[in-house]
Amino acid sequence: MNNKKLILGSAIGNCVHIGGLNHFLRIAELEGYKTYSLGPAVPLERLFSEINRLSPDIVAVSYRLTPEVADKLFDELKELINQRAQNIKFIFGGTPSVAEIARKKNIFEKIFDGTESFDDVRAYLRGTQKKNLNEIYPQTLLERINQKYPYPILRHHFGRPSLEETIEGIKKISEAQVLDVISLGTDQNAQEFFFNPELMKPELNGAGGVPVRKKEDLIALYQASRCGNYPLMRCYSGTNDLIKWAEMSVETIRNAWAAIPLTWYSVMDGRSKRPLEVSIAENQKAMRWYAERNIPVEVNESHQWSLRDAHDSLAVAMAFLAAYNAKKVGVKNYVAQFMFNTPPGTSPQMDLAKMMAKNELIEELRDDNFNIIREVRAGIAHFSPDPQIAKGQLAASALISLSLKPHILHVVAYCEGDHAVYPEELIESCNIVHGVIQNSLHGLPDVSNDEKIIERKNQLKEEAGTLLRAIKNFGANLSNDPWSDPKVLASAIKIGILDTPHFIGNPHLCGKIKTNLINGAWYAIDNDGNILKEKERLKEYLD
Repeated sequence: MNNKKLILGSAIGNCVHIGGLNHFLRIAELEGYKTYSLGPAVPLERLFSEINRLSPDIVAVSYRLTPEVADKLFDELKELINQRAQNIKFIFGGTPSVAEIARKKNIFEKIFDGTESFDDVRAYLRGTQKKNLNEIYPQTLLERINQKYPYPILRHHFGRPSLEETIEGIKKISEAQVLDVISLGTDQNAQEFFFNPELMKPELNGAGGVPVRKKEDLIALYQASRCGNYPLMRCYSGTNDLIKWAEMSVETIRNAWAAIPLTWYSVMDGRSKRPLEVSIAENQKAMRWYAERNIPVEVNESHQWSLRDAHDSLAVAMAFLAAYNAKKVGVKNYVAQFMFNTPPGTSPQMDLAKMMAKNELIEELRDDNFNIIREVRAGIAHFSPDPQIAKGQLAASALISLSLKPHILHVVAYCEGDHAVYPEELIESCNIVHGVIQNSLHGLPDVSNDEKIIERKNQLKEEAGTLLRAIKNFGANLSNDPWSDPKVLASAIKIGILDTPHFIGNPHLCGKIKTNLINGAWYAIDNDGNILKEKERLKEYLD
């Protein structure tokens, strides 16, 4: 027996516009309702004939034309409801001007005027006004994802140069109900020297984020988010004292998931002075700390290499190694981040091929104890300083990235090519992405059939496999598990198995490799500019 509730939908009178109605019915189907649409321009007599035949639980009517005509139409509708359908719920969707007329008639249980968020619609369909806040707005990452999927939850980075400004911004963002996760950006002084404030550089206060200086600051920031749609909050792991940062972030902001690199935040990028081997071991220890508490972990590793013009096969290999190391220390829910548009100039086809290669290698690690959460985002370096152009780039990148069927979409504000985001720009950016999602969630072309993408994806998987084999061979006499051994990984970086052109001049690294953008993809090249395959580049470490 089918116990699903039925929603009957129609655009009434002479209204032929049913886009909004169809969108509502699709959301209702995702929420477990059965739906039936009568389509456009439905006479009221036909509507009530179908109500009599189908006995729906809810009738959703739409009208998007002249308010004056709607006024008379609603009077007729009200009379028919009183005569023939008093026990059935009616709801309405239309333009704000028509919705205002509808409110005066007192015949609709719920009225939508097009300004509602996706969450608002789902809240009505779930009857969440009768539930507690944790049921309406889940407060763990997995619950939030499960409530919405296949609609991805939205995350955005936010941190202004003053604590007060950031608190006020978080309130505005939360009340706007446009995103699910506020990714708190703390300044470099906080990330590096929070537990050693005497080492902070006053001239860098507020550089790169909010100047958090005490635990109470984090509590105040979290409390500011306790309104609107009660977004989750998370922050970076810090670049020193990672375990102390982990303990504090979980206690104060209920850190939704950890973001920890495998090799970075060290002498590699100058965000701390930790030696390579030490930083890798400490990063692994921090991953384990979160894993023991069943808190999801993201290893933001692979794109750090691409941000420094690493060739694509190395980025793919590092995506696998990041996930491998997370699984090794016991992480059960792994957030795999896929940063598009990086390095600059990467074409959409080659971008998707790289991300699909990463995803397929990571998926090989999936089992009953290792769940993978896909997170996509645009690359900040590709945004134009011109806001109008950047808005187009944001929408285009979001559309391409939806091909990975993400659980999380990390929005990067269109203004980031010029300045750190303000609350109003963040809200606008999220709404741009909501528009992209709503227009494409149920009908994107299947890119898995694109021959160029498939060819490049398979090439990258093969090349990444060669690189991984070289690391394993190099470390075979040093470790039982070279892929997770800090000494092996540190040495592989120092001797150039893992290398980027940006490492040149760093005494702790190699920097001998050359890379270049060729036909929309990034390759290692020889001195003459020819593509250098991994089996040639790493031949001394291969069988």
